[in-house]
Amino acid sequence: MMQGIVDQNCEATIRLVVGDENSQRQVIDAVIDTGFTGFLTLPSSVLTSLNLRLYGREEGTLGDGSTCVFDVYSSLVIWDGALRQIDINASETTPLVGMSLLYGYRIQLDAIEGGAITIQALSSLS
Repeated sequence: MMQGIVDQNCEATIRLVVGDENSQRQVIDAVIDTGFTGFLTLPSSVLTSLNLRLYGREEGTLGDGSTCVFDVYSSLVIWDGALRQIDINASETTPLVGMSLLYGYRIQLDAIEGGAITIQALSSLS
């Protein structure tokens, strides 16, 4: 089970640890974005500091309907207590957690400033 908080901007945020295969790690705060179908976005400054390797590009549709090409990096994230290999899209915005990372989990949140967020594996609810 993972926990987060609704911040003063009314954004649902969680803290993650991301890194590379060489045990280089960085803690980031990310906003949960249910409209984003990927795993995670990070700005280029974080990708560079972690020395992550670019391995592809993909086209995505933004919230306003426009399209954009994203550089895609491979990384590790600590998710629900375990290391998990994921794709990260480079984006010069606040880091975003998308639905691919949340897939298979239940999210509960109290939609007020300081509200609690709980993310729990659906398999643990049976």
